[in-house]
Amino acid sequence: MGSTVAIALASAVLLPAGHAGAQHRRDDQQMARQARRDGRIMPVPEIERRVVPTMKGAQYLGFDFDPDGAIYTLKFLRNGTVIWVDVDGRSGRVIGRTDQ
Repeated sequence: MGSTVAIALASAVLLPAGHAGAQHRRDDQQMARQARRDGRIMPVPEIERRVVPTMKGAQYLGFDFDPDGAIYTLKFLRNGTVIWVDVDGRSGRVIGRTDQ
């Protein structure tokens, strides 16, 4: 009986967190689209064309967007390690990487 309650509680806690993460990604994508439409930043596909080919042997997982700083953070996975690449959305210049 105790393990059933524990599983139910864990499910109740984990499901909303997963939903919140998905909502955050949709919000980031929406803010990036609006900033691109307004001409404040480069389109995501252009940023990806510049950065993804430089990440040899890494799997591209997606991006987050910080509208306040106009920073894209592209996420990659290589050999079990997550690598974050920060890109200035206005210029397309890489401004930081966690693997260097």
